Amino acid sequence: MLASRHGLRTIAFPAISTGIYGFPIHRAARVALASVSEFLRDHPEIDKVIHVCFSAGDLEIYQSVFSELSASAPS
Repeated sequence: MLASRHGLRTIAFPAISTGIYGFPIHRAARVALASVSEFLRDHPEIDKVIHVCFSAGDLEIYQSVFSELSASAPS
């Protein structure tokens, strides 16, 4: 990932294409959160990842999906 190659420790991902372009926000949240979680397992040099939501509704969906993924993650 570019962040690791450039020595970045904090990155942010906006929930792009979920507004007027119509990509389903539930699907976007699941893909983003699962992908980042998988990446972080092998890249401890990344300290912080920020998922940028553009509305309170989007934030609620991201929080819900995060809870679902956390509950199903192996201990």
